[in-house]
Amino acid sequence: MENRTATQITSKERIDRRLWNPVAIREAVINSIVHNDFTREVPPKFEIFADRIEITSAGTLPEGLSEEDFFDGVSIPRNRELMRVYRDLELVEQLGSGVPRILESYGKECFRFMGNFIRMTFPASEVITPQVTPQVERLLSVFLGEHNRQELQDFLGLSDRKNFREKYLNPAVEVRLVELVNPDNPTSSKQRYVLTASGKRLAEKIDKD
Repeated sequence: MENRTATQITSKERIDRRLWNPVAIREAVINSIVHNDFTREVPPKFEIFADRIEITSAGTLPEGLSEEDFFDGVSIPRNRELMRVYRDLELVEQLGSGVPRILESYGKECFRFMGNFIRMTFPASEVITPQVTPQVERLLSVFLGEHNRQELQDFLGLSDRKNFREKYLNPAVEVRLVELVNPDNPTSSKQRYVLTASGKRLAEKIDKD
């Protein structure tokens, strides 16, 4: 869903390009799970921004494995049972093949080794700015933090709930500029809304303009 296709129409051809290499991202997701240090009770974290994807795993390189070995494809699975399950499901082909596949599309600089975490950062091939209506721009401009529906309507001076949802709120959520604080219960009477990272950037741009 997030790995959209950017299209460029030239005089000779149509050029389609994915925002991220799907093979590299797939390997990165699998590696982040198989090699995550679950003894810390911290799961892998996946963050999607307008210009990049960041995947963070708990733990450092296993003892005895250097960064050079890591980049050469040497692998010491931290969670052997998970690796076995992934093999049985044919989600991995062979031990140590993930990092070289990632390096085919992204350089070593996409890896960052921290004291207790390893982070992979994959820049998007280009940043796609969602097309928004004047109504959505107005909505973004009134956000100060978390708000419920009624607060947002009051900020905009709108009394028609249906119009607000159809013209302002729903379009902003659909293009991921606004998100629900409680997405598991979208119709909750206590639901609140916040700007996403993309929404904040666009709101700042609107404010400057």
